[in-house]
Amino acid sequence: MVGRALVGRLEDDAYAVDWVRDAAAAAASVDTHEYDVVLLDLGLPDSDGAALLKELRRRGLSTPVIVVTARDDTGSRIASLDGGADDYIVKPFETPELLARMRAVMRRATPGATASVLVAAGFTIDLSSHRASTPDGREVELPRREFAVLRALASQPGTILSRAALEQAVYGWGHEVESNAIEVAIHGLRSKLGPAAIRNIRGVGWMVAREVPVP
Repeated sequence: MVGRALVGRLEDDAYAVDWVRDAAAAAASVDTHEYDVVLLDLGLPDSDGAALLKELRRRGLSTPVIVVTARDDTGSRIASLDGGADDYIVKPFETPELLARMRAVMRRATPGATASVLVAAGFTIDLSSHRASTPDGREVELPRREFAVLRALASQPGTILSRAALEQAVYGWGHEVESNAIEVAIHGLRSKLGPAAIRNIRGVGWMVAREVPVP
């Protein structure tokens, strides 16, 4: 119940979420997919989460990991942090606090990000309010899908992201992806932020510039 509710809340906040329920599936997931952050419960049915975390770090996983657990004893905290956890939060918790902790660990892993904003191509994207401020001072509130696409692009300014990469940033497993969903989101962003906000590299993908685009 907690996992299902958390997935829904994260998706509402424009995160693409893959939810697995045991250590074996978790290990396979991080071996085959690239994630911004991992939320790890210690009480897994086939292994202890702390042991899984230690093994994943031994194998070279550099993705930020937040332990999300009902265990509030000092020993579990120490073992998790010494085993490679970036943060530790005890259930029950308030979702806004978890989201803030996620932003914090991802901020440390993302050069150029500040407390809760991304800056690229002259735009400022507020990660907590889903608003973007344009170079001319306008403030725009973005729908979930458009925000997820812009966040993915602005997290890597100057880097071309393919359709597949953007779909992965918007959709988790089990979601049906409409064939033109990314184009529709980008069209919406350009209509709100200006046609120069996002560049299309024909046949490759899309990008936002590091500098303010010239109209």
